[in-house]
Amino acid sequence: MSKHFNCIIDGPVAILSLDRPERKNPLSFDSYAELRDYFRDLRYNDDINAIVFASNGGNFCSGGDVHEIIGPLLERDMKGLLEFTRMTGDLVKAMIGCGKPIIAAIDGVCVGAGAIIAMASDIRFATPEAKTAFLFTRVGLAGCDMGACAMLPRIIGQGRAAELLFSGRSMSAEEGERWGFYNRIISAEKIDDDTVAYAKRLADGPNFGHMMTKTMLAQEWNMSLEQAIEAEAQTQAICMQTRDFKRAYDAFVAKQKPEFKGD
Repeated sequence: MSKHFNCIIDGPVAILSLDRPERKNPLSFDSYAELRDYFRDLRYNDDINAIVFASNGGNFCSGGDVHEIIGPLLERDMKGLLEFTRMTGDLVKAMIGCGKPIIAAIDGVCVGAGAIIAMASDIRFATPEAKTAFLFTRVGLAGCDMGACAMLPRIIGQGRAAELLFSGRSMSAEEGERWGFYNRIISAEKIDDDTVAYAKRLADGPNFGHMMTKTMLAQEWNMSLEQAIEAEAQTQAICMQTRDFKRAYDAFVAKQKPEFKGD
């Protein structure tokens, strides 16, 4: 049972949100570590097939807590600082490696590490009120936090990513959708229900195939085109051995909708 974030299980979908709405949901040392461990464990959880990372109280996440994280970090030596920065990066690696599609539902403030969590999600929906900022330079740090300089340019392009990471300014929902950061904009009244419904549609799909898709999206960053084509050939040959592949064929022949079971 989580102590530092909300976790609601709705069938095969886990709905997560940070639990400090009165302060726009900042992260603490404990919530960082607990989220990292939760996503690590998800890789071995066959009951959960999709994750929604939702907002809470009109905001997604205000980043690391100023008093509970930034203040104490000023007292740490280099070894202690590196322990923290590696731990935050481990959260991103755990999200990428969990083997399940993650859909972020972003409302209001989504800044700092909150923007990173949104970035590390596979799909991002936003309300018109969403304001996303990678504001690390605003506190005297580099913009290259938790993989931002590697991932953000791949999502929105090098020039746009550079401008956001250098300036730390907010990206509006309209900009984010136009640039490809947000997949769609949904009203605040509908975003939670629509995102969960979308996650359930994914969860009803070929979950082994989804796991392999997410794996290859990550692994092919470091491959040549020739290597990627070969890796995808091997991936599809593996997926062709699943029962879901045969179920899809049988359903097509019978002119029915396939019922995938993830095996």
